[in-house]
Amino acid sequence: MEAQRLRELMDAGVVYAPGVWDGLTARLAEQAGFSALCASGFAVSASLGYPDAELYTMTENLDATRRIRESSGLPLIADIDTGYGNAVNAARAGRRFRDAGVAAVFMEDQESPKRCPLCVGDPVPLVPTEEGAGKVRAVKDAVGEDVLVIARTDATGDDALRRAEAYAGAGADMIMPVTRTFSTVDEWSKCREAAGVPLVATLTASTWTEREFTPRVLEEVGVALALLPTQVLMAATGAMRRALGRLAGGEPPAQVSADALQHHEFVDLIGFAEVEAAQRDYLPAARGGE
Repeated sequence: MEAQRLRELMDAGVVYAPGVWDGLTARLAEQAGFSALCASGFAVSASLGYPDAELYTMTENLDATRRIRESSGLPLIADIDTGYGNAVNAARAGRRFRDAGVAAVFMEDQESPKRCPLCVGDPVPLVPTEEGAGKVRAVKDAVGEDVLVIARTDATGDDALRRAEAYAGAGADMIMPVTRTFSTVDEWSKCREAAGVPLVATLTASTWTEREFTPRVLEEVGVALALLPTQVLMAATGAMRRALGRLAGGEPPAQVSADALQHHEFVDLIGFAEVEAAQRDYLPAARGGE
């Protein structure tokens, strides 16, 4: 069971899960040595050419999740945004992602459509605490112990502490404050005490949690799972933009290629050798003279 695999990993120490959005990034993350993956909603949305404002559908997100699962056997944490509706909709979303083989899902308490809190200036509108807790309970009832349910809160201060306690009481296995929920490490510790369950931290690129949440701090405040949702996306986007700019500017293609991953390296990492081996095992041998 994927949820149990993830639990065992977290029992051994803080688990880091990079944000991936397709089969290639999943394969690269596994080859790099990570033990778990995060299907980052921010990255999935970006891969479709959209900002993280819940513009894609549950089906599109589910398709991306399945592609990731097809390319990697690592435990996968999936972002299900706001659950795509009310508690009944959220329960269905939980079941669909469970059937796709994820180990955990995280759902936020914003009103739908959600907005990435790091991309907007104003506080994002939230559903009432009771409604948020009801959605958490509905998802947990739907997936049982097959999937860990992570309740994300975009609230701040004392409201966030109350919500963390309420969501844990509704059955959340873990609580995820967002990067601007709290501004100090001490507040994270209070959240762990209020919730009574482990925390999930998003070490989003260019945020204070990315800078200050060292492995020691993560353990001290009760974080069991640390997501790296945007580092890979930003690095890949920067590299692609530079390469495209050079090509568009008239630089010789061979010169641009010389600074990039070489063809034979890509062939190796994408798994051509495994496909060739499978063809030798399962396909008829070529007959001479034909």
